[in-house]
Amino acid sequence: MSLQPVSTLPARSGAALEQLNLGLEGLPLDAFLGWAVDAFGAGLAHVTSFGPTGMVILDQLLHLNPRLRVITLDTHFLFGETYELWERVERRYGLHRNCQPKLSPEAQAQQYGPHLWEVDPNLCCDLRKVRPMADALAGLAAWCTGVRRDQGPTRATTPLVAWDGRYQLFKLNPLAAWTRDDVWSYIRTHNLPYNRLHDHGYGSIGCTHCTQPSAHEGDERSGRWAGTAKTECGLHWAQPAPGAFAV
Repeated sequence: MSLQPVSTLPARSGAALEQLNLGLEGLPLDAFLGWAVDAFGAGLAHVTSFGPTGMVILDQLLHLNPRLRVITLDTHFLFGETYELWERVERRYGLHRNCQPKLSPEAQAQQYGPHLWEVDPNLCCDLRKVRPMADALAGLAAWCTGVRRDQGPTRATTPLVAWDGRYQLFKLNPLAAWTRDDVWSYIRTHNLPYNRLHDHGYGSIGCTHCTQPSAHEGDERSGRWAGTAKTECGLHWAQPAPGAFAV
């Protein structure tokens, strides 16, 4: 099946994006990422917190384009193990790019109280993740994420390509169809660095205040905001049903 060039797609056309996704679905990762690099050029960025899926994409993308823009969000509330991994990734790939909230932790505490993540976790995520990411993505055409369908119920219908209505650009999920075992097999085969907390029951790793070991083995994100109804920080809205392809 031939792939319609992105430049010819109406940005929010469900039918056009559905057709594109059908054409991309069976491609191996290197072919999908090759298409993305060709389609979006300098307008493409990979956004990663150095989770396992993000590391696989990073490793592949930088082989295709060593100058690719890589964005990592430093909330200033990350685990020591995450910062340690960040340093290892920088040494291996020569990366040094991040985005940060405008408010320091001290300034946030002064303005909103010392434990905003407990009082209003959605506002905390908005201040420390969603707004800084909007600044980092401004002017780009597409961003690559590590979202997978098997990570939890809120991500089960994730398409490979969607239109991101929040940030007004294409959102690519190259490993949407991969499983956890697929990802870890790649990491071990290629000896990729990973966060040591994954060896201690953490399936998904975010900020220290809101991350625990996963409560359910089949739901990687069950340790995020445990005991609350919150399941996403806001960077990734709930995915649409098949055929809608807009977030």
